[in-house]
Amino acid sequence: MTTVVSLLVAVPLVAVGLALVLPSLALRRAVSMAASLASLVLSVIVLVSVDGGDAISVAVGGWTAPIGIQLVADRFAGLMLAVSSTALFGVLAYAVGQRDTDDAFPAFHATYHALAAGVALAFLTGDLFTLFVAFEIMLTASYVLITHRSEAAQVRSTMTYVVVGLVASGLFLIGIGLAYAATGTVNLIEMADRLGDVDSGTRAGIGWLFFMVFGIKAAIFPLFFWLPDSYPTAVTPVTAIFAGLLTKVGVYAIVRTQTLLFPSDGPSTFILIIAGLTMVIGVLGAIAQGDIKRILSFHIISQIGYMIMGLGFFTVAGLAAAIVFIVHQVIVKTVMFLVGGLVETSSGTGRLRDVSGVLHRYPVIAVLFLPAALSLAGLPPFSGFVGKLALVQAGFSAGQWIVVGVSLFASILTLFSMTKIWAGAFWGSPTTNLTRRPGRAMVAATGGLVAVSLFIAFAGQPLLEVATRAAQDLLTGGAVTIGGS
Repeated sequence: MTTVVSLLVAVPLVAVGLALVLPSLALRRAVSMAASLASLVLSVIVLVSVDGGDAISVAVGGWTAPIGIQLVADRFAGLMLAVSSTALFGVLAYAVGQRDTDDAFPAFHATYHALAAGVALAFLTGDLFTLFVAFEIMLTASYVLITHRSEAAQVRSTMTYVVVGLVASGLFLIGIGLAYAATGTVNLIEMADRLGDVDSGTRAGIGWLFFMVFGIKAAIFPLFFWLPDSYPTAVTPVTAIFAGLLTKVGVYAIVRTQTLLFPSDGPSTFILIIAGLTMVIGVLGAIAQGDIKRILSFHIISQIGYMIMGLGFFTVAGLAAAIVFIVHQVIVKTVMFLVGGLVETSSGTGRLRDVSGVLHRYPVIAVLFLPAALSLAGLPPFSGFVGKLALVQAGFSAGQWIVVGVSLFASILTLFSMTKIWAGAFWGSPTTNLTRRPGRAMVAATGGLVAVSLFIAFAGQPLLEVATRAAQDLLTGGAVTIGGS
């Protein structure tokens, strides 16, 4: 099983090399799809294995920690790998169906798999420096993808994304240096053992520095300003995978470091305040927008608040609810941007004032939009309801009534913003610009991810049980020993 864990990083890296040397676009597409499907199958195998037994630890190259690089797959990492591989495969299928994404950009498949390799490494790494490397792989690939086919004005908007990413990387390196100076290691398990002997002020300072670094990457309040102007500028497949995955990797890093390195004996008031502000400011920003992608971009921010809220309870129930919510969001947020891309393909624009009547001209797009939109708002029986109900119950159990009330208020506003998209783009008489039918492969890829979101809702209880076991591992420090397997 250790080989399977290693392959989760190796397969996309091999795909990068092949995609760079294969001369035919058809061959690049075939290899790309095969590699993505292989990663999906491998991630499911790892999830089943770690949920049925112990976490898996791999010493890369035979060099054990703390000298070598350690890959660790536990239940939390397994869940994130499985859902991220599903989203990556679905978006890749959409991009191949869209054709002009990879036709006009020969390096698309290589860059896309470089991003996938960075994501897998971020979920699996057992030390802080390799986590930094994983983020840099993701960011380098994302810089290329986000500026592909952008106009000059759009490139200027994405410069904020680039600059903020570089600043966060610099702060991350400073944090790693401080943590190493204080503990003498960058291995997460060993660092967790040694931080108990570090002065409380130093430990708190390092902890909040990492929270800020990963908070920038997760786009929490007030560090989200870079996201709404950057994500909508990219082509639809790129925007969709960014929306579904990149900020969630930041949340993953927050959860992993805060529970392992800087655990709390009870609810964190500061984190809960940040969560509430992230929810409300994000959804208010969404309501104020008049473009589908910009509305959805602000919703990325708002929904991050729910994940941070679950962490802020520092209970098994709260953390399990946050994990379920992350899984749901990866799929649903990806679907929402793909649906937005289908609207843009059919009309040439995502501005609500310039398009209407999509329901009457292309009803299949409306059918794909509704379950994702209602799930985003947290309505039953969709996957968002499963996550939000678990969060509300965890909040009540922790006695955090105010933040629960804020989350319910934000859910009502989310539903309002979804009705705004429905009324603006789907309802009414068809506009004359609805002239291009989206490709069948694009619709099929989006429909497949919608089916996955419905499956998450159907399998809500088993998913919550796996998430609960993952939360128990996180709050007890996990079961992986340094250099063990």
